[in-house]
Amino acid sequence: MRENEVAVSLGRGAYCARAPYHPSEAYPESPFPGAVGAEDNPAYRGVRETFVLLGLDAERAGTAEWNPLGGLVRPGDTVLLKPNFVVSRHGRGGELFSAITHPSVLRAVADYVCIALRGRGRILIADAPQMDCDWAQLMEATRLPEVQAFYAQQASVPLEVMDLRDFCVADPDQAPLSTNRRTLPGDPLGSVIVDLGAGSHFAGIERHDRFYGADYDRNETIRHHHGQVHEYSVSRTVLSADVVISIPKLKVHKKVGVTLNVKGLVGINTNKNYLVHYRLGTPSQGGDQLPDTLGGRDRWLVRGQRFLYDTLLARRSRVADAVYGGIRHTYRRVLKPFVRVSQQAVAFDGGNWHGNDTAWRMAVDLLKVFRFAGADGALHGTPQRRAFCLIDGVVGGEGDGPLSPDARPAGCIVAGVNPLAVDLVATRLMGFDPLRLRQFSILREPGGWDFGVRGLDEIRVRAHDPAVREMFAGREPLLGFCPHPGWVGQLEVQPAAPVEAAA
Repeated sequence: MRENEVAVSLGRGAYCARAPYHPSEAYPESPFPGAVGAEDNPAYRGVRETFVLLGLDAERAGTAEWNPLGGLVRPGDTVLLKPNFVVSRHGRGGELFSAITHPSVLRAVADYVCIALRGRGRILIADAPQMDCDWAQLMEATRLPEVQAFYAQQASVPLEVMDLRDFCVADPDQAPLSTNRRTLPGDPLGSVIVDLGAGSHFAGIERHDRFYGADYDRNETIRHHHGQVHEYSVSRTVLSADVVISIPKLKVHKKVGVTLNVKGLVGINTNKNYLVHYRLGTPSQGGDQLPDTLGGRDRWLVRGQRFLYDTLLARRSRVADAVYGGIRHTYRRVLKPFVRVSQQAVAFDGGNWHGNDTAWRMAVDLLKVFRFAGADGALHGTPQRRAFCLIDGVVGGEGDGPLSPDARPAGCIVAGVNPLAVDLVATRLMGFDPLRLRQFSILREPGGWDFGVRGLDEIRVRAHDPAVREMFAGREPLLGFCPHPGWVGQLEVQPAAPVEAAA
């Protein structure tokens, strides 16, 4: 498997809806020869085609002995499939599978892992969604328990599904107050604290007092990110796996532009308040929470809200929650009709715009952890685990991503060994210029960490469509995804300048 090769399969933009998501063709290499579904399964077909395009086990392709993942997965391995399971319902009531990985893609990958394991090993599907994700609702929507039941009856290796979170919100329809939090078993192997120290992309940022994480308690975030300390709380199950296969969703993101493999590594963190999402204030104040163009009244109201979070909700006490509830009730009943926050402030608050100079640093730090941290959290100079990446773009997400995107039937699967190379190809396929996104600025950094690819010219795209194969040489919009509103005009591929006619 070559790190610089990425395959793109283009097909029908729809999913098989019938669990356990059998392939709709009888493939000679299938580990379950009689399990052929009556419903078309484009995802399974697309996954298989990317393996063919990459030339995996090419000599035996098309035969019963074909084992495309045999060069990656060995008998006896623990193989972890890492999907994007960020939410259990679409933020605006839309198509859930525009925001999360579809289970038919997971089933296809699991089958080929099963072939490679030769009856010995484990297959895990594991992720740490947002705190307000209802796991039971997620399992009902994905019907993964039916896939597990099929594997229990027919496979020689177990298929396990795991929620890596330490806690969740008990009632997702209510605010995550102290009384609305439920402790979860979490990762059965526990967490590993990985300190990137001076190697973090946050090293050298002086205003760490402005850091804001995933929860109300900013002090917790700052304790783990200050000076030369930059710590992440990572799943030991992930870091201990022999092989990790990342299977994110093809979609846009309000804080970093796109969320694919690199940003999707947020899901390997057991405590997301270790993750710095943005810095309070505007750029002129040393922050990136909101643009400087926002009106003074909006900035005052947003600052007031954050003050209440810091002084009340961060305490996680019933008394403080009650005081906050009273203030909120008074504002909604008395002041809101006269003092209203603008729509721009609502949309951009929290660093949800192209000026966010923080979240990309967190994403790149997580790529370092994923690639170079051992099971004990120690950092090494070489990759510490075998990995593969496969992006679910059968139906992608555009517009208000990552939680409330519009469904975009794109019909694509993007696959390869290197998460950075696969993300670069997927970003360009969406119609964006990867070099306009800060998370890919690491390509232009001299020396430092070796992410396996140092430039777009090193990547070889394997696809049937010639425009896709030559994507980095052209300026076509290709799939032409619509960015998040805070990113419009900031990451799209720029058309070629018109050639002036000779005089």
